[in-house]
Amino acid sequence: MTTEPPPAAPAPEPISPVQAAALRDRVLPPVEEVRPGIWTLAVPFRSGVVDATLVYVVEGTDGSLAVIDPGWSADGDLDALDGALAAVGRSVDEVSLVAVTHLHADHLGAAAAIRRRTGARVAMHGLEVEGLRRERSDAAANDADVATWGLPGHLRAGVVAAWGSGRRIGLGSAEEPFADLLLADADELPIPGRSIRTLWTPGHTAGHVCFVDEVDGLLFTGDHVLPRINSGIGLGGRTVTNPLGDYLASLALLEPYADLEVCPGHEYRFRDVVSRARVLARHREERSRHVAAALDALDRPTVYEVAARVPFSGGIGSMTGFLLASAVTQTAFHVDLLGRSDEIRPA
Repeated sequence: MTTEPPPAAPAPEPISPVQAAALRDRVLPPVEEVRPGIWTLAVPFRSGVVDATLVYVVEGTDGSLAVIDPGWSADGDLDALDGALAAVGRSVDEVSLVAVTHLHADHLGAAAAIRRRTGARVAMHGLEVEGLRRERSDAAANDADVATWGLPGHLRAGVVAAWGSGRRIGLGSAEEPFADLLLADADELPIPGRSIRTLWTPGHTAGHVCFVDEVDGLLFTGDHVLPRINSGIGLGGRTVTNPLGDYLASLALLEPYADLEVCPGHEYRFRDVVSRARVLARHREERSRHVAAALDALDRPTVYEVAARVPFSGGIGSMTGFLLASAVTQTAFHVDLLGRSDEIRPA
């Protein structure tokens, strides 16, 4: 999920009081029926991380189950998912489709284990499959980037370990074949009796998708739009296009879906995705203004020197490893989108 602190604007009100209470109390929320035959449940992150993925289970007219973002799995363990499904009288053994919004392990993690157990097909955007296959080569190329950022010497090893050659975006949770069904924009999920359409929303990762269920009035947003957190950008491997520009364009794609209930990958369900998307876009626009001001004030700075003037939560001086790398990289995305990359001095 790797994210940034929330923007200053108020978060949308939760639809589910129990999900909001669980988030406040730092416990897992109970299973809820969102619509007839559609449930939401929570699968915790691996030990030591106080958070969970909201998993959505959709029943087809033939009784089979589809799972949207099955959550984390340590060593193929499906106990959390099994236990949650048992609460509604169902089982992982009934799952025939796993649909994944993006490649991060807290969303994709259990997919391979479900496939091994039930023969379920895994569906994911083709760019996510490419990202997983390029994981090692991308990470090595990131080492070369890190060397140009101008980082203080004592921080470089931690950044390389978290962002460069030491990084594993799939966290060992994915295995070939990463997907049995490659999704593209506007594809419908093969769930009998349901009409759930794929909406390609790149930015967080290159092949991130949302799923649109206009019949039931639901929008499954993965990490594209969350109620309180500002999702990180460009966290799925190297891309040809600027992930920040992609993300802003993807936020605009949500305009037709203001009336749908938002089913995000974390935190709680809410309404009015359009208002929330506009808040997120304004946050990025404000950050671009800070980056532009830093470029105006500095003469041929390194990208780290620019990032040091951007008001990240806690300041860049408090960051190490992955958070620091993400902040510097996202600063570079802003510089590029402003058309001012030629003003940056490689270290």
